[in-house]
This record gives sequence, C-alpha cells and structure tokens, in this order.
Amino acid sequence: MATDVIVIGGGVIGLATARELLRLGARVSILERNRCGSEASWAGGGILSPLLPWNYPDPVTQLTQLSNRLLPGLIEILRHETGVDPEYQACGMLVLPNFNNVQSAQYDGAEDWCARNDFPMKRVRSCEIALKLIFDEPADKSALWLSSVAQVRSPRLLQALKRSVELSGGVIIEHTEVSGWRLGRGRVKSVITNRGEYTGVNYVVAAGAWSREILGEHALKLNIFPVRGQMLLFKTAADLLHTIILQNSFYLIPRQDGYILAGSTMEKTGFDKSITADARKALLERAHALLPILTEKTLVGHWAGLRPGSPDNIPVISRHPSLANLYLNSGHHRYGVTMASGSAYLLSNMFMNNSQPFDVTPYQWPV
Repeated sequence: MATDVIVIGGGVIGLATARELLRLGARVSILERNRCGSEASWAGGGILSPLLPWNYPDPVTQLTQLSNRLLPGLIEILRHETGVDPEYQACGMLVLPNFNNVQSAQYDGAEDWCARNDFPMKRVRSCEIALKLIFDEPADKSALWLSSVAQVRSPRLLQALKRSVELSGGVIIEHTEVSGWRLGRGRVKSVITNRGEYTGVNYVVAAGAWSREILGEHALKLNIFPVRGQMLLFKTAADLLHTIILQNSFYLIPRQDGYILAGSTMEKTGFDKSITADARKALLERAHALLPILTEKTLVGHWAGLRPGSPDNIPVISRHPSLANLYLNSGHHRYGVTMASGSAYLLSNMFMNNSQPFDVTPYQWPV
C-alpha cells in the first residue's frame, strides 16, 4: 500500500503532525533515527507558554495561543484513546523579580501585553502563591502571577501521541537514519536511509535540531541549529510546590508526584549533548537558593537535550520553495511541546488547501 506522507522525525512535532494527518485520512509513516520522543521532546520541561511571553514576537504568540486552545481537547482525546495520562495541568507560573536590578526589564510591557492578549496576570507577593520559597522580598518588589500557564509531562505526552499514531494506522519505523534524497522533476521521489529507500507521495521533515543536516543542499537558507539544554531532576514530597517558579530564565517545574525539574542551560555546543559538572553545579545552586530542600540528597537526575534553535524562536512550517512535495515543520527552539498541536494544525491546512487561522507568512521557508 502506498504511503501518502512520510514524516521524518518522531519527536513531539513529528508525532503530532502524523496524528493530525492520519485524522484527516492520510496514510502516514514516520522514520525516526533513534527512538520516538527520545531527544529534545523528552528532555524538555513541558511549560506550555513562552517563559516571558511579552518578550516574544507576534508569530510566537499566535502559534502558542493556537496550541493552547487546541491542546486541552487533544489531551482528553489521548487520555481516552490510549489510557495514558499526559498530566496536563493549569498550575500557573510565578515570575519572581530580579532582586539585583530594581528596574528589572522583565516587567517592561508585561501589563499591556497581557491586557491585549487576554492573558491573566496580577502582581503579588511571592509568599501569597508559594509559601516555601525562602528569600526575603524587598518591600519595593512584587512578583507576577500568571495563573493560566499550564504544563504537561513531556514523556507521557510523547507516549500518548505515539500510541495514538499506531492506533490510527500510522507506521513507525525507528532506528532509521536519513542519508539522502532521490529527486526528479522538481519533486522528491524517495528518501534514502540506512535501511533502504522509502517512497511516499509527500514528505515532511520534522527532525528538530537535525533538520538542516537531513535536508543538506536542499535546506537553502534555513537557519536551524542545535542548542544544548541541561536539566536537573529532584524528588521531594508531593505537596512541596504546586506552581512553576521562574526567575531570570531559571525555572522550577513541579510534577504531581513530587518530582521537580530545574533548568535549563542554553549552550551552543553543536551536536554535543553530554552533561557537564559546571552546569550541574550552577543549576543545583540556583535550585537550592529558591527551595533549600533541593540538594544533592534530593537530586535524582541530570540530562541534556538539543533544541532546534531558530531566529526569534519562530519555526518554519512551510512547503519547500522548489520541491513541491517536501514540507518542513521544525525550528521550534525552546517551545516544541508548547507549539506542537498548533504547528500540526497549520501544516495539515497546507496539505488540505484549507484556510489558516492567521497569516502564516512568518513561518515560510527562507530563501
């Protein structure tokens, strides 16, 4: 049986794209170089908002807002369909001020942006939201409480998406690395891998940080690059922390069972995703400064992932400029999980020639 779409990459973007296309009736196969969801998607914290959303351009805002409208319904369907609970929860995010800078730039434009985008925000003392934070707040400082910010447990979302793809008839072929393309008459005829050639009617590259390398000379002016992010994981009592804490790009993310994630670094180290002692020390110190129980004794994990970096965090969701049956859905930088459902929706509209919910020009392939 012929395959309508071959999706290259089995992370959250590839899985969400495949699921959406399957839902529309396409026959879909996923080619994954490793195991599905084992790279940046698995490593991420799962915060469903840009960290300080007012500091991002409109294309990021539009895409994250679309995803946040779609995701709760998708989570319910996945939970019912697969029996896997991705642990979606609107836990809110407490944004702490920069105590070393009275005129902290993190507040600039925040209130206006939140009002324009119907994004709940109010100024609070941090102790009103998170009682167990230990620092003394200066009298002239207040935190920002973003009550609508939600999170999802990324590995469980990936597990649910993979299972949903399989239940919908999608074919997942793991440990299959793309090495080249066979072209003819302005189209892709097949994709060459370490396990032979695969042929489809259309092709979608959703390979995250590896997308440019997979495309090779066909990447044109695509600017997607690996950015290493290191995270720590702690195990504490389940009732210790109930909301995401953010200060100066460092965050703590509490899970329902007492695990707390702390992260993350932003390192341009190429495709090196090894963990380092320096990052471990820096993250541990910052975590302990906020919650003293977060120490070596409660530390249970340390890992790194490679984000698909992109200018201004704006992904490319587009048909190739000269290869009519080749598409790209990549470059989501820090927000692959955050943007996945919206990105899959936009790409599926391109396949079906459906109208889009907003102007998608900012996501076009650069030439």
